Amino acid sequence: MLVYFVLYAPRVFLFYFFPFVVQNNSRSGESALLWHPPDNDGWAPCLRESVGSISSSNFYLQVFLEGGLNQQRMGVCDAVAVAKILNATLVVPHLDVNPVWQDSSSFADIYDVDYFIDYLAADVKIVKGLPSEFYWSTREYYATGFRATRVKDAPVHARPSWYVANVLPILQSYGVAAIAPFSHRLAFGEVPPEIQKLRCKVNFHALRFVKAITSVGDVIVSRLRQAQNDSPPSKFVALHLRFDKDMAAHSACDFGGGRVEQLALAYYRHKVWQGRVPNSRLTVQQLRLLGKCPLTPEEAGLTLAALGFGPHTRVYLASHQIYGGEARLSFLKNIFPLMQDKASVAIDDELRPFERKASLSAALDYYVCLKSDFFLSASPGNMHNAVIGHRTYQNVQKTLRPDMVLLSRLFSNSSMEWPEFQNRVYNGHRNRLGQVRLRQPKQSIYTYPAPDCMCKTNIRHRIR
Repeated sequence: MLVYFVLYAPRVFLFYFFPFVVQNNSRSGESALLWHPPDNDGWAPCLRESVGSISSSNFYLQVFLEGGLNQQRMGVCDAVAVAKILNATLVVPHLDVNPVWQDSSSFADIYDVDYFIDYLAADVKIVKGLPSEFYWSTREYYATGFRATRVKDAPVHARPSWYVANVLPILQSYGVAAIAPFSHRLAFGEVPPEIQKLRCKVNFHALRFVKAITSVGDVIVSRLRQAQNDSPPSKFVALHLRFDKDMAAHSACDFGGGRVEQLALAYYRHKVWQGRVPNSRLTVQQLRLLGKCPLTPEEAGLTLAALGFGPHTRVYLASHQIYGGEARLSFLKNIFPLMQDKASVAIDDELRPFERKASLSAALDYYVCLKSDFFLSASPGNMHNAVIGHRTYQNVQKTLRPDMVLLSRLFSNSSMEWPEFQNRVYNGHRNRLGQVRLRQPKQSIYTYPAPDCMCKTNIRHRIR
């Protein structure tokens, strides 16, 4: 079967045809290697049951979390850490309504609150709500004017000392402090080891999705693995394809729609972010060559094919609305005819609780991606970082960290033959298949949990 890839060159309406034969994929015989666990180099999780003593506190800390599911998830972890630093009682975090997705799901709609509180009981005291004397401390109260108990100026990646100097006095004076906004407000460097371990403990253990999410997720995973005829249970690839209008506008990249598309995305970008998109200061060519553009559905499909996956591979598509509609998925479906998503695997009754609930839907995709045998995210955003970090911590399945600079340059070369493209993709990613990478000083502990929350052991498994 001859398949043609259409690549949109930046800023010009030119089409390049990239032919290759999927059924004669020269790496199809090596694809079994991609199912083996990554080389963990002896790294394994090593968190104690508790990370220090807990003492009673009459101070109550509130946080109001903005962003989508995974940004809020990281905010929850940071909130627990800040409460520990201040020796304060944490009120279960409040999830603000996302202005893009308009999802009003609460913490309890997504996570098992009782499990969250109980699991962390030896580390931080957490309560579902404030005592009656603080009834007035609500999101609405802080939205109507200046309030002495609200902290609005918490710096991005603030050090623990900042909270001691600026938030602790408020707690001591009023008994309650509310931090809003609270997103990426705790540094990754210069943080005590016990606080780092606590953040991992929250992220990888205490935040358990509610049964309504995990039960449907388990059903989807089971159906994806269902054996055909007498063959053994199937393995599957999870492809997180963040390719919606929100992403397209925020990336400031060109996706082939011409001047009309560029103006429409620029208007959307200005309306939603009001100039807060650093990428928009670069040209389309610069963005692409710097690897700042997310993979399109076509590019993601070719990347998987170059690694050795083919028409018999089961692919789970984790995504929201696709920018460009179903037409944009046609090439991907031609390469992977067994590709499925939530709507095609689960029945309507199972998915009804997730309708118009972007956070719940994202949580379901997160859960399935976590369970998959191979994971690729086409857009290095919060979902990408969160799932990759979680899978690194588990360290039992392959996870591709795409080299966006390499791929961008390969896809910009319209004269390259398929065998050369295939070899360069494969060789360029041999060391990016889930091997444990040690966190650098300013990198996120949620994406790189080693060495802060993982230790060397004598047990090691390798790519075979």
